[in-house]
Amino acid sequence: MDGDDSLGGVEQGRRVDLNADLGEEITDDRGLLAVVTSANVACGYHAGSREVMTAVCAEAAIRGVAVGAQVSYADRENFGRVALDVPARVLTEQVADQVGTLQQIAVAEGTHVRYLKPHGALYHRVAIDEDQAGAVLAGSGELPVLGMPGAVILKLARGLGRRTGHEGFPDRGYTDLGTLMPRGEPGALIETTPEIVTAALALADSVDSVCLHGDTADAVAHAHAVRRALSDAGFALEPW
Repeated sequence: MDGDDSLGGVEQGRRVDLNADLGEEITDDRGLLAVVTSANVACGYHAGSREVMTAVCAEAAIRGVAVGAQVSYADRENFGRVALDVPARVLTEQVADQVGTLQQIAVAEGTHVRYLKPHGALYHRVAIDEDQAGAVLAGSGELPVLGMPGAVILKLARGLGRRTGHEGFPDRGYTDLGTLMPRGEPGALIETTPEIVTAALALADSVDSVCLHGDTADAVAHAHAVRRALSDAGFALEPW
């Protein structure tokens, strides 16, 4: 979505993207690629490898699934979920390395990287930190950016003329401020299929993309149920 901070998807009718985190080596990538319309591919810094990236990109190309670069802090030990104070110059270089690696692999497999989405602690940091957000944007060329409504990185991206998209998380709990509840707190993870489906339907009219975490139990079953419910509700499922 381009423009101001109003939520995307509404003006152009009932269309929505369904994305998931893939290539993290703990996910049923093939199962999810049969359901989602966009794949946030781990670029090796929090998870993944060239071999895994190649397999995901190859399958995504066959299925017409959009490939996004899920960039992260260089922190495989903590799965990219610990906030780090990385100098802007270093973070820019790290993001450029991740995007460049995935783009090279994607092109070789008959597709290309279509958007950027930070992962984990970096995702939350660039929602509020202009320096870190600017570094991520500087390292990612002109790629469109997917993130939470109101995130600083989306505002900065729009200021640079880059396309942005808003996403919501039906398998995560939200605070009263509209941010995700920290993992480990009661209610932070929504794990039953009916609850996830209900949340997805509630979100779909106000975001461009609905995100399902691929590292959760029964992720593929959840994705099938969400896609079926969205289709039954009249949404066209397509990349944002």
